[in-house]
Amino acid sequence: MVSSTRLVLRKRTQAPIPVSVLPGSKKRSRSKKGGAEEQEDYSNACCEKCGSGEDADELLLCDKCDRGFHLFCLRPILASVPKRSWFCPSCSNNKRLTTFPLVQTKIVDFFRIQRSSLSAEAPGQDGRKRRKRTGSSLVMSKKRRKLLPFNPSEDPARRLEQMASLATALIATGTEFSNELTYMPGMAPRSANLAKHEREGMQVISKEDSQTLNLCKAMMRRGEWPPLMVVFDSLEGFTVEADRFIRDLTIITEYVGDVDHLKNRENDEGDSMMTLLSAADPSKSLVICPDKRSNIARFINGINNHTPDGKKKQNVKCVRYDVNGECRVLLIASRDIAKGERLYYDYNGYEHEYPTEHFV
Repeated sequence: MVSSTRLVLRKRTQAPIPVSVLPGSKKRSRSKKGGAEEQEDYSNACCEKCGSGEDADELLLCDKCDRGFHLFCLRPILASVPKRSWFCPSCSNNKRLTTFPLVQTKIVDFFRIQRSSLSAEAPGQDGRKRRKRTGSSLVMSKKRRKLLPFNPSEDPARRLEQMASLATALIATGTEFSNELTYMPGMAPRSANLAKHEREGMQVISKEDSQTLNLCKAMMRRGEWPPLMVVFDSLEGFTVEADRFIRDLTIITEYVGDVDHLKNRENDEGDSMMTLLSAADPSKSLVICPDKRSNIARFINGINNHTPDGKKKQNVKCVRYDVNGECRVLLIASRDIAKGERLYYDYNGYEHEYPTEHFV
């Protein structure tokens, strides 16, 4: 177990998660028989990858073999030191990634798709009928910027490949598919999700944008999937690519997972928690926890806030909305996205406390 000497707050927008780091002295306590503890000196520890002993605060020691690895030398990179025991690649017995079978019946069952609706018809036509430009002035055009529904791939076989790629990632991370916020016993009830408690107010979604969101949800239930592919990168881990051109202001997905009170998650080591409600009364603040139930949002990576090139990668924005009095979080295209381009958004949308300095 790595002892904690300071706190680093990991956030996606605002949700804080204290994380322990290795002290610069490179010492830690190890339990002995009888319950006593002894201090072990790791002052000569070096990274097995780069050979350097520098950046001690980011040098992680395997709890089995005691070999050291910099967070940024691991593949995929780790954002921060885990609070619990950690084992290096050699000691963790990592299994080879198993690809989800490209079988329609299995995919339909996995995502609970309405079987009668899975067809070869061109998807999303009803959503495109409403998109009509009106007005010539710049002011009017800004006021009428509306969210757009995603435009699924026309080929049903390609949509199955996209869904299979997400199923592969979900299974590999031990996550159940969910496309809605979930309220579990012992966690925050749905009645706690009240947008009126947001301390600085929250953008109220328009009627038309709400209809667009509902259209996207309905298309997914029919098997008309967003044109996104989840791929595994040796450096970034699971990441998401556009599988066709995506227009600016297109709804990519809703950020979903289990809803809980922030106060219950302050010592949680998960690195994917998202702020749902930031209340003036901290006891009413809520977070989304996608570690057990989630969708493709969990695999969209963050930009490196510390480099110009990293900031240029951002093509998705995170927006919290008041939808019928409840808080919801949407990931929306912030510019046109080309086919094959990877999706990135700013994990530090409100405060710069999520450690992104080693993100690619």
